[in-house]
Amino acid sequence: MPLSTSNLTAPDLPANDDRAPEIELTVLMPCLNEAETLATCIIKAQHFFERSSISGEVLIADNGSTDGSQTLAERHGARVIAIAERGYGAALRGGFTAARGTYVIMGDSDDSYDFSRLENFVEALRDGGDLVMGNRFKGGIADHAMPPLHRWFGNPALSFIGRVIFDTRIGDFNCGLRGFKREAFLGLDLTAPGMEFASEMVIKAAIHKLDVREVPTTLSKDGRSRPPHIRTWRDGWRNLRFMLLHSPRWLFAIPGLVALCFGMIGIAVLFSGPVEIGAVELDLHTLMAACFAVMVGVQLLTFAIVTRRFAARSGLLPPNNWIDRLFGTMTLERFLQLSLGLVVIGLFGSFSALWTWIGSGFGEMSPSTGLRWFVVSLTALTTGIQIAAAAFLASFVRAQD
Repeated sequence: MPLSTSNLTAPDLPANDDRAPEIELTVLMPCLNEAETLATCIIKAQHFFERSSISGEVLIADNGSTDGSQTLAERHGARVIAIAERGYGAALRGGFTAARGTYVIMGDSDDSYDFSRLENFVEALRDGGDLVMGNRFKGGIADHAMPPLHRWFGNPALSFIGRVIFDTRIGDFNCGLRGFKREAFLGLDLTAPGMEFASEMVIKAAIHKLDVREVPTTLSKDGRSRPPHIRTWRDGWRNLRFMLLHSPRWLFAIPGLVALCFGMIGIAVLFSGPVEIGAVELDLHTLMAACFAVMVGVQLLTFAIVTRRFAARSGLLPPNNWIDRLFGTMTLERFLQLSLGLVVIGLFGSFSALWTWIGSGFGEMSPSTGLRWFVVSLTALTTGIQIAAAAFLASFVRAQD
């Protein structure tokens, strides 16, 4: 059962200082004008330290509070650091750096999470977990603790997308209560300044193959009288955007491969003439759509390759062996040879169709022969130019290695 807050008083614990021999756990709370609830959160965490015999500290990463939160936190035995850069992620990054504990458990200071019940997190961290996520859907969400749009659509949708894209089993990507090994996360180069920082932690932990675990936790209605800092649509989009930008495979490669395959099949089936499927006839217009799909597919696949290489070079993503081998064998000259072949084929087919049209006295071009040749030839020509442009762009990226 959650600890009653009706008459909470701080336990007789001294504030942590530099003379402490070793701190196992830092409870980190980002803060921006949380005077209404901050003391309750601090006291709960301190009671947890006392009851569990854990050497711990409460660290408040203050992001510019103007309501006296800093003084209130220090009065209750917490350590306060000032974070000048605004934003949820910026406050937490500063807290990670300043934390003295081997493990850090972070959570909002609005009294929506119960800092007196952190046993599952500590146990999983001691057992070897690098990141231990809370799952509010398994632990329980109190009435009015989460807006219906977040509960039934936003969080489940973002969590599902995250599981698919990053091959992780985490069921609650955006739970604000989570623990981690401090040293493991200092090496991940977390950079997001805003609410998408929550997703960045999980994404980079999954990309770098850290041991990510999940434990049930509860979510209560927060104790503030003002609206929360989160903005539904803005922060939801920023989280989704962040996921996609860290997965060129799902943003570019998979859609590109699907488009290319469908396009090539369409061209192969329709190049020689129309095809009837039941009462439906597929003809020239479908062939044009297939050609368009091929061009889009090639463009997206080249984007995927170049983007993945750049992301690895800049440290956003770890190196990819397949991309490295491709860049090692496919030089600019080899890509240009492939491009030249497609351009020659495209030009030959286009001029053949044009010559046939001229020979007919500039009359209507035959859909069964001339137009098919012309459309497919232009597709080959355009694809060749796309590959050449992508090859030069890839060479610019390689020149920075």
